[in-house]
Amino acid sequence: MNNYELQEKINQLKLERDAVIVAHNYQIDDVQKVADVIGDSLALSRYCAQNNKKVIVFCGVHFMAESAKILSPEKTVLLPEITAGCPMADMITAEDLKKKKKEYPQAKVVCYINTSASVKAECDVCCTSSNLIKIVKSIKEEDILFVPDQNLGSYAAAEVPEKNIISWPGYCITHHNCGESDVKRARELYPDALMLAHPECREQIIRAADFVGSTKQIIEFAGRSDAKEFIIGTEMGILYKLKKDNPDKRFHLLSDKFICPDMKKTTLQSVYEALRGMKYEINIDEGIRLKAKTALDRMLEIG
Repeated sequence: MNNYELQEKINQLKLERDAVIVAHNYQIDDVQKVADVIGDSLALSRYCAQNNKKVIVFCGVHFMAESAKILSPEKTVLLPEITAGCPMADMITAEDLKKKKKEYPQAKVVCYINTSASVKAECDVCCTSSNLIKIVKSIKEEDILFVPDQNLGSYAAAEVPEKNIISWPGYCITHHNCGESDVKRARELYPDALMLAHPECREQIIRAADFVGSTKQIIEFAGRSDAKEFIIGTEMGILYKLKKDNPDKRFHLLSDKFICPDMKKTTLQSVYEALRGMKYEINIDEGIRLKAKTALDRMLEIG
């Protein structure tokens, strides 16, 4: 089937299955086009929890589908590409974290949403790149064990110097690949453009940026800015919404390295197969789910 035929079949199956399709900002354009809503991982999970559809087709990676299941245990959550994972999330396990917590018994544990359910279950509070600073500032304790992104931890340490951030040495393989040479090249090519970067980037990228924020914050900043040209320092999938929302503005990717192979696994065909065969269903041990939900709920309470 061609893309048009696949879209028709997907829309038909959505009605039959009482399903909603959600897609992360980093998904390929064709998948974003067929989605009911596009956003970051937490916004999508919250949307799923508030939506009354029985089936959720989560076009993203494994930890995202898990987050949706944590918040919506009564719903069927499908991940179209079961091998779509997150290398950064895989850089820490629940056992790893348990050992690290023994080294810093006085520290509060904050986990990035880019972690497995079992790791979230070992944490005090979860965070996203949007609310990280607010979460860190809300913690009374001085010592904070932050997992798993060292770049995000470094960003938090710079923004909240009164806290002692102990970072796990993990990183996003996509954002971590970009360096100062990429910034120099982009600045030379587009001297009038504002540079917007995700805090998962290395420290030197953060220092060079005109604005630092999550995918949601980057999209919002570009939309309200008077500037007409931007250098985008995050995964290329975000360009779809940026260009769609701002047809009068120009967007350039900071580096051609900003491609997440796992995010690009999901296709229209796999979305169709997921709905047709009800695969691949995400399930979580109830004990782990409840503990992980506590960390998510604490984050939502803080904001």
